[in-house]
Amino acid sequence: MARILLVEDEPKMQRGLRDNLEFEGHEVTVQGDGSSGLQTLLRESFDLVILDVMLPQMSGFDVVRKTREKGIRTPILMLTAKGEEIDKVLGLELGADDYVTKPFSLRELIARVNALLRRAVPADTGDTMMTLGDVTVNFASYSGSKDGKEFSMTPKEFEILKYLWQHRNGTVSRDDLLTNVWGYDESVSTRTIDNFILKIRQKIEDDFAHPKIIFTIHGTGYKLIA
Repeated sequence: MARILLVEDEPKMQRGLRDNLEFEGHEVTVQGDGSSGLQTLLRESFDLVILDVMLPQMSGFDVVRKTREKGIRTPILMLTAKGEEIDKVLGLELGADDYVTKPFSLRELIARVNALLRRAVPADTGDTMMTLGDVTVNFASYSGSKDGKEFSMTPKEFEILKYLWQHRNGTVSRDDLLTNVWGYDESVSTRTIDNFILKIRQKIEDDFAHPKIIFTIHGTGYKLIA
């Protein structure tokens, strides 16, 4: 059983999602606006957050941003409007872990929920630390430093870097990253990955325009050289 926070303002959607999640054996707390959702998340511990983008008082985007700024790493599944790709991309860049587009099937939602809960369980991979020259990253504590100076990254940036580190010296395609980091095959956009890689390079490379750690393999993806 997992503790799930559902932040959704539409009463019918609230009831439907809560009933189905409880049928799956989960404990569900419901809030109807972004501000209340954020305060509940800051006050209590959850295994997963299901968060609508369009909310009263505070948007889902602001909830994600403020949650990650507070250092809370709870997986977040966003509910976005049909066809609003900008919502998906922005949510992921702010630190959301996945999204479902309205209208969606309950089977799809439950599958995404289960996938996020599985990925949230720590795996004993032996790759919790990355040390390359003056760059040190602790994937377990979501912390990093370069030349002794700490830097911050979003949870998704850490996960991408960890996946590249686990597959170091081998080529990783953009589809591999989308599938294994976000957990779905449907591509938001390959540009999403490119934007994340750029942000990571800006933090760990001496000159992000001429990288020596994460190389672009044109037409394929990326390679982290160690």
